[in-house]
Amino acid sequence: MANNAGRKYDIIPNMIAKQVIEKKREGKALGSAEIREFVRGFTAGDIPDYQMSALAMAVCCQGMTVRETADLTDAMMRSGVTLEWPAGGAPTADKHSTGGVGDKLSFIIQPLAAACGLRVPSLVGRGLGLTGGTADKLESVPGYNASLTLGEFRETVERVGVAMACQTAEICPADKKLYALRDVTGTVASIPLITASILSKKLAEGAGTLVFDVKCGSGAFMRERGDALALAESLVSGAKAAGRGAAALVTDMDAPLGFAVGNANEIEEAIDVMSRPARGTRHEPLAALGVEFAARMVSLAQGTGLEAARELAWSRLDDGAALAKFLEMVAAQGGDIEAFRRRRASRCVHRWRISAMKSGHVRRIDAAAVALAALELGAGRAKEGDVIDFDAGISLAVGRGERVAVGAELATLETATRQDALESAAGALYRAFEIVPEPCEPPRLVLEEL
Repeated sequence: MANNAGRKYDIIPNMIAKQVIEKKREGKALGSAEIREFVRGFTAGDIPDYQMSALAMAVCCQGMTVRETADLTDAMMRSGVTLEWPAGGAPTADKHSTGGVGDKLSFIIQPLAAACGLRVPSLVGRGLGLTGGTADKLESVPGYNASLTLGEFRETVERVGVAMACQTAEICPADKKLYALRDVTGTVASIPLITASILSKKLAEGAGTLVFDVKCGSGAFMRERGDALALAESLVSGAKAAGRGAAALVTDMDAPLGFAVGNANEIEEAIDVMSRPARGTRHEPLAALGVEFAARMVSLAQGTGLEAARELAWSRLDDGAALAKFLEMVAAQGGDIEAFRRRRASRCVHRWRISAMKSGHVRRIDAAAVALAALELGAGRAKEGDVIDFDAGISLAVGRGERVAVGAELATLETATRQDALESAAGALYRAFEIVPEPCEPPRLVLEEL
């Protein structure tokens, strides 16, 4: 574990910081030292927030070269502690998702990769807005501790093979400070800044291989395919520039992933997928997507062919090894899965069922509309500090491409805390479904591969 925060910095005076801002505003490439010292000064508090906000806006308008983005990523990574893993052990790898509706893939992929022989140090986040947070979902399991110290995180990875916990204050403090500014200054939508934010944290984990799931569609941060592909390319090139193995898939997020949207119900669905062979069932698309990511992690980290890695991942999913690893991780981080199951079986919630008003084929289930309905039920946070109802959520009864008859169930809404929101949420959810007379094939989940 390397502590980069204790180094003595050569802080850029404010006048020189102003020159750096002006240089980027004019579209010129910044030097490596300029980027490094600007980030150091900002982290230490010697460069004020307003100057960093100005630089972020200049980057948002003028962009950055691949080299500049790599320099920014490295400087942000080195603003705090970086983890190092002992040589000679199992190779390390992690997967990062840009976030989506009903995205419970991490609960399948990370344990599956560990079951295939990797160490998976996975720092995860909390939810805000449309996309749910991995840490929040895991904390729907009673006792689960997503706030491990770095020492506890390291010990769990070494002992179990996988840990999933929140970023600590020691990891990338520059990113935390900068993201807060970007959020209020309209500079979130910048691929260099997004890349540096994501990669700095993932590189700080110390994983030798990084695989990225860049979502695209109505329920994703990147709605346009071209933007998602550009971000995927930036992430892969940045990870490779840092000496890591890297790959990315651009995946569809026009509809929720799987059938559960919420917190506890997404954990249930992930367990269900891992509890029995998924091929030939309604869960096959979700399981197959998880296998594709795990296979790329294994292939890159172990130096094996992708097809062999894919076969290994399917076998570890089908034989229950992935589920066993997930349950071992949950227990190691204090979670009581039996208490979770008892609570889910006896939960007291208010329900609303929506049904098809005409026969036909489900062409569309708008992910953003589903997410907003779940948010209204209490399954997410509209603003920081909101309390999540772990049992609130939506269970879809059908998927895209399926045929439905009049009166057939489309979805069920549940909430323990917001009964008065059920009717309006149900109306919004019904409008998320598009039912057409003609048959339609469910779209591919993988849109692009890098």
